[in-house]
Amino acid sequence: MDASLKKTLQEIPLQKTNAGPRDGDKWMTRLKEEYHALIEYVKRNKAKDEDWFKLESNADGTRWFGTCWTFIEGIKYDFEVEFDIPVTYPTTAPEIMLPELDGKTAKMYRGGKICLTDHFKPLWARNVPKFGIAHAMALGLAPWLAVEIPDMVAKGTVVHKDSAAPPAPAE
Repeated sequence: MDASLKKTLQEIPLQKTNAGPRDGDKWMTRLKEEYHALIEYVKRNKAKDEDWFKLESNADGTRWFGTCWTFIEGIKYDFEVEFDIPVTYPTTAPEIMLPELDGKTAKMYRGGKICLTDHFKPLWARNVPKFGIAHAMALGLAPWLAVEIPDMVAKGTVVHKDSAAPPAPAE
């Protein structure tokens, strides 16, 4: 693990409550910890001008959705992101989905679920129940975006949304 990643990890608060969606009041306590960690991670990112996602959840914190983005050669590529909290959470990490990229890379499963098997899931397993949603974003989605999106752009499987739009009619 490189030094910048270690520093990022140290800045994301760890979760204390070992609870999932079926655990009633304990889940609500865990959910508050999750929001706290996400808020701290987003604050850190904004302070360093490294803001790259926005997330919100349904009322019970079991469904998350929003947008994530990355810049390639000064052009912003943004994508819808979503995931459900598994019933076995936090033992099982969430499966992060970028539905609009479904089928565009081998490092993705059906439905646009990004491949986190080799690198992230073993790390998650070693850190249950301390890791949470902010960790999944920082250690799962962020590195995936950094590697896969530039490759897809280079191959032409992902094009900027403005590039894909038909030219405006001349007036």
